Amino acid sequence: GSFMLVNTSGRFAGQKAHLLMPHLKENDTHCIDFHYYVSSKSGASPGTLNVYVKVNDGPIGNPVWNTSITATWNRAELAISTFWPNFYQVVFEVVTSGHSGYVAIDEVKVLGHPCTKTPHFLRLQSVEVNAGQFATFQCTANGGTDSSDRLWLQGIYVRDAPLKDIKVFNARRFVALFSVVNATKRDAGNYRCMIRTEGGVGVSNYAELIVKEPPVPIAPPQLSSVGATYLWIQLNANSINGDGPIIQREVEYRTSSGSWYDIQPVDSTSYKIGHLDPDTEYEISVLLTRPGEGGTGSPGPALKTRTKCADPMRGPRRLEVVEIKSRQITICWEPFGYNVTRCHRYNLTVHYRYQAGGQEQVREEVSWDTESSHPQHTITNLSPYTNVSIKLVLMNPEGRKESQELVVQTDEDVPSAVPLESIQGSTFEEKIFLQWREPAQTYGVITLYEV
Repeated sequence: GSFMLVNTSGRFAGQKAHLLMPHLKENDTHCIDFHYYVSSKSGASPGTLNVYVKVNDGPIGNPVWNTSITATWNRAELAISTFWPNFYQVVFEVVTSGHSGYVAIDEVKVLGHPCTKTPHFLRLQSVEVNAGQFATFQCTANGGTDSSDRLWLQGIYVRDAPLKDIKVFNARRFVALFSVVNATKRDAGNYRCMIRTEGGVGVSNYAELIVKEPPVPIAPPQLSSVGATYLWIQLNANSINGDGPIIQREVEYRTSSGSWYDIQPVDSTSYKIGHLDPDTEYEISVLLTRPGEGGTGSPGPALKTRTKCADPMRGPRRLEVVEIKSRQITICWEPFGYNVTRCHRYNLTVHYRYQAGGQEQVREEVSWDTESSHPQHTITNLSPYTNVSIKLVLMNPEGRKESQELVVQTDEDVPSAVPLESIQGSTFEEKIFLQWREPAQTYGVITLYEV
């Protein structure tokens, strides 16, 4: 056994004395047992007795047990579950308070059997979680526990975690559950299970909390080819921020304006997004997932791209006459929208033809009245009393579609004058016989000449 006596008289507060035990490798359950005494005549504590369990010559960490006043000799047990091939060292520390008195440790023994008043922990397993999730450590112990015991998860360089739940199976076995909530990279590190009983303290091995960041692509996807209703993309997701391995890839795409979006799982490095709207801008990004709950990262940078226009669905419908005059015709048609044009850029032209002076005249003019709910167009400068064939042509960069043809006759109009030089008169005794040519423009059926 070891013995240590600290006389705190004449010492100022904060001075330290240490008793170091030899390194121990534990292949089976054992117990360290010691007697201690902290006393002063004045009744004020002469100092604090701390006990540390240092593993593999690592950092000393926080005390596993401490006390500051006892007045009589007491006994405590350390149930240390640090398993071979790891080794550990028990360090006793006295920190003076500035008051006179004595702090003593005696009969420190390593027993070849379990502690009788303190449970022993079984091996604690490491836990891996994704950032933002709850990390749950399961501390299983041999031995009993009651409500006066204090249980906690002790971190090294990281915050301690409180008890979440305890399941008691029988007088010889219980499981304590501890949660590190919303785990971040700052919470990653080593933790061990602790129980403080009336008779001492139980300490488990250190297990690691590994916190992984869900993966996010560094670059946007790349465009391979563009159609009216599809986009081929390369995922371009080999470079990531965060942690792998990547077990799932998804493509998220949304219209730049509006709230429509969709997510598709992808099992190769290139992907064809189909069933899209023509001439529409989309934002496409890649989502990557690593194993475990909450393993999907946020979407990577977006590719903004536009589909091509598609061939118009059909030509304009229900071409009808609104008004006929002698020199102009006004027509109307059924209104149409993007679902017919399949493009936001298009034009509508009015094509018409008629006979004039013995030859066919062909004309076309653009109609600007395409957005209206009652679209119409007036063709002017026509000849009266003439058959005009009219059709509408809808065009976008990808194609054209025509309406059915409408044949309309303009109204009659006042004929032009009889050509003066054509009037010839033949005179007789009692009459003058006149003859003349028809007017250059009859503009209809001539019903009467007056002399």
